[in-house]
Amino acid sequence: VILMYAMYGTWLVFLILSQTHGHCMCQNRTTNSRLNIVMVMSDAFDGRLTFDPGSRVVQLPYLNYLRELGTVFLNAYTNSPICCPSRAAMWSGQFVHLTESWNNYKCLDPNATTWMDMLQQNGYNTLSVGKLDYTSGSHSVSNRVEAWTRDVPFLLRQEGRPVTDLVGDASTMRVMTKDWRTTDIATQWIRHKAAALSQPFALYLGLNLPHPYVTDSLGPNAGGSTFRTSSYWLEKVMPELISVPKWLPLSDMHPVDYYSTFTKNCSGNFTEQEVRKIRAFYYAMCAETDAMLGQVISALRDTGLLDTTVLLFTSDHGDLAMEHRQFYKMSMFEGSSHVPLLIMGPGVKSGLQLSQPVSLVDIYPTVLEMAGVAVPGGLSGHSLLPLLSQSAARPTRPRPDWVLSEYHGCNANASTYMLREGRWKYITYADGLSVPPQLFDLTVDKEELHNVASKFPDVCRHLDKLLRSAVDYPQVSQAIRLYNKQQFAAWRKSLGDNYTQVIANLRWHLDWQEDVENNEKAIDEWLMTSGFSSEKLKLSVF
Repeated sequence: VILMYAMYGTWLVFLILSQTHGHCMCQNRTTNSRLNIVMVMSDAFDGRLTFDPGSRVVQLPYLNYLRELGTVFLNAYTNSPICCPSRAAMWSGQFVHLTESWNNYKCLDPNATTWMDMLQQNGYNTLSVGKLDYTSGSHSVSNRVEAWTRDVPFLLRQEGRPVTDLVGDASTMRVMTKDWRTTDIATQWIRHKAAALSQPFALYLGLNLPHPYVTDSLGPNAGGSTFRTSSYWLEKVMPELISVPKWLPLSDMHPVDYYSTFTKNCSGNFTEQEVRKIRAFYYAMCAETDAMLGQVISALRDTGLLDTTVLLFTSDHGDLAMEHRQFYKMSMFEGSSHVPLLIMGPGVKSGLQLSQPVSLVDIYPTVLEMAGVAVPGGLSGHSLLPLLSQSAARPTRPRPDWVLSEYHGCNANASTYMLREGRWKYITYADGLSVPPQLFDLTVDKEELHNVASKFPDVCRHLDKLLRSAVDYPQVSQAIRLYNKQQFAAWRKSLGDNYTQVIANLRWHLDWQEDVENNEKAIDEWLMTSGFSSEKLKLSVF
């Protein structure tokens, strides 16, 4: 009955919105018109919820609407599973190792040219509101220090234990008030400004949801470990469809995954009820995100702009929501790296589900081509228009059949590189030698519990060669190790006599205070080492 109700709700939204949208969705734009571009980018949204069977666990009527009238990409990935580097790739159209967006503190230069800048330079009226988060210098001191010191051979909890927080009552719709205010700004701009424009417009709306909330009790440097929602949104979740993910024993985990689990404060005991509750609250937060997307769609519909607008929905990364004994992102597992990507608009095929692997760097050339703006050279991404539209021109360069993601920030103690090609997901670390790789066959191991790298050495060699053709990852890893030391040393020097007190009171303070002397000594010794010589020793400790 609940499932039937959910399907009815989605179909009702579809019918209401379709009355004014109609057949224009499948028509090609005329040569005299320029399409409007609207992009809604959430934070931490698991892309697997946008298609079956994942989409059944929570009611997402507006995402289903996009899926029915547009195209959904079944294998869309982030280029880096963390906020700023991911958005830097999306806005610049370049891989992380090219932009050198190593962590949430080191990203794009403020003067970097984004695709929104390109649209503005070519006659578009533009507005970007909400979470942008792609230039250097943001995020907490804790976040950047944890990234810089990830090679130090100590193991400290850096996050709050994931918890849930039920607020309001069955009538409380606006839980994330900041996102709702931002959405109101965007929709009012559509209704009062965009509707009166004689020129095309481009709107970007960045949301925080469904990113977990800051855990206030942990102080100003706390990360986000609180999953918060109301009973209104929990009613959109199908509890009987919530899966309890299988976990490997701690002793069987890959050393980098174990480090992530420990630093995320997830190595303790969790009951099945706790895990189910965290996942239910996460899905409810996704439902609230979907409603914000619905506000944008309604504004476009009410102003008659829906038929002349390309609408994109995506996210910077996903959330593991207790898969692999972790929450948050910073991982190449599907829950963290697999993002939603849905596109609808004039000329876009309806009801299409594409299995080709794509990533966020593809958005830059896609948007420009849709807007009729010349695509600059030197981009890592490839336009998706040939996949979306029957009338698109043949691409000037062939699209690769793989996607690349990389990670260099906190909560992972080695630079991580992921290549997805066909059935395979290949993950390698550091210099490719000192840390064992992982290989998953996603056709038979959707939960990614069986590392088959040792069983398929030829596959690993092939994928590693392909990866090296895109990035000299041992060299990049070495450069990042040097960067981390230089940045930390400069930061420590800037603090002078306050260094000892400041570092002891970052968000790892509980574990740090247990052995201050040895922790400071470990940092001093780390600053004196070079290369990857200590990597194996460090990992063997875990």
